[in-house]
Amino acid sequence: MIYPVIMAGGTGSRLWPLSRQLNPKQFLKLTDQHLSMLQLTVARLDGMESADPLLICNEEHRFLAAEQMRQAGYKDARIILEPCGRNTAPAIALAALKVVKSIDENQNPLMLVLAADHLIRDIAAFQSCIQKAVPLAQQNKLVTFGIVPGHAETAYGYIQQGPILADDSFSVSRFVEKPDQTAAEKYLASGDYLWNSGMFLFGARTYLQELQKHRPDILAICQAALDDASEDLHFTRVNESVFAECPEDSIDYAVMEKTDNAAVVSLDAGWSDIGSWSALWEVSEKDANGNCFSGDVIAHSTESTLVRADNRLVATVGVKDLVIIETKDALLVAHKDQVQDVKKIVEAIKNDGRHEHMNHREVYRPWGVYDSIDNGHRYQVKRITVKPGAKLSVQMHHHRAEHWIVVSGTAKVTNGDDSYLVTENQSTYIPVGQIHCLENPGVIDLELIEVQSGSYLGEDDIVRFKDRYGKA
Repeated sequence: MIYPVIMAGGTGSRLWPLSRQLNPKQFLKLTDQHLSMLQLTVARLDGMESADPLLICNEEHRFLAAEQMRQAGYKDARIILEPCGRNTAPAIALAALKVVKSIDENQNPLMLVLAADHLIRDIAAFQSCIQKAVPLAQQNKLVTFGIVPGHAETAYGYIQQGPILADDSFSVSRFVEKPDQTAAEKYLASGDYLWNSGMFLFGARTYLQELQKHRPDILAICQAALDDASEDLHFTRVNESVFAECPEDSIDYAVMEKTDNAAVVSLDAGWSDIGSWSALWEVSEKDANGNCFSGDVIAHSTESTLVRADNRLVATVGVKDLVIIETKDALLVAHKDQVQDVKKIVEAIKNDGRHEHMNHREVYRPWGVYDSIDNGHRYQVKRITVKPGAKLSVQMHHHRAEHWIVVSGTAKVTNGDDSYLVTENQSTYIPVGQIHCLENPGVIDLELIEVQSGSYLGEDDIVRFKDRYGKA
């Protein structure tokens, strides 16, 4: 039995404006029309003898992760919530401690550590590679998976193969940082180097023993944070103040580069970490001119270009080697050779005090979604969709009043001491300072237009009194 652990942290800033801090790339449908990167990672486990996956994600992504896991068939998915990011070594430690806590103390369950935002085209080759790694992990090897390189890549770390251990399996000679172009070409020509994928298979107790040997400070803090964790539905919340003291370190630096038991299994399965827009262009299906278009696109004299139009027509004339990404609130135009610097735009947005790095205009909540369709001085207009049976928090606002106009479905409104239904083409008014609540008692989506008016319209002007999603 293999225990899959899926790492779903990170912000994916190189894939802005599609990837945002509150809706990063692992939750986006980048390579598949129907499944997000996380859901594709889960689907990759189908057919393997494995336990239900254990997910690790940021606190702010908890409902997004839970909903996508529910859609993938895991209604009560186990999710460890990190109150703050501390890199992969502590995150995997939390998972290992959680796994060994639930089994017999004499067992050393095998943990398959996967990233939620990787693409693997050949599922059969991936699963076969996992099976090759199992005997090594059972011998207390810490196995990583090295990608057979297809070109001299400077954006990945490398693993140099040591003596052969078994079929396509080697001891690790050394880990190498991201090289320059000359070094990358030498690595490729030698045939002794693999790309570092960041995927692992090892015994949970084996990992904890190695962490105790090389970074006992990390292990001690993770153990203390988990010992004082709270269980909320299927979420495990580690102690925030304790975990915040944990040093930041990757599993490569903390363990893999220091252990004497590292092994690597070569993987040739159409892997990509989709680390940039050019990487997405490379793995996408293209037309005769090398273009990859998604959405409403009209192109003339256009070559080797990636266009993603989510909301409106995008037209191109006489361009080549560009990336054009259109969302409701931002437009990115970049040369494919420069897309690694998209993160600098994100940094500039942050430094300017803007918000486009945080979330899209359309924001998902556990109860549904809202889209800020217009705003101006002292007013804001939102289109709100509430899922059947869902209920927003009981709340009030100090600085704004709200008008609700129901477009479809039925709303159950609590307005002060009154409770009543509002149906299609009807409206209601919530005064400033009034305690109120919105609920969908029906079996179809409730859609309404909300017009806010007042001196301050920020999302932080919400006083919650009761909330089924833990925000009160």
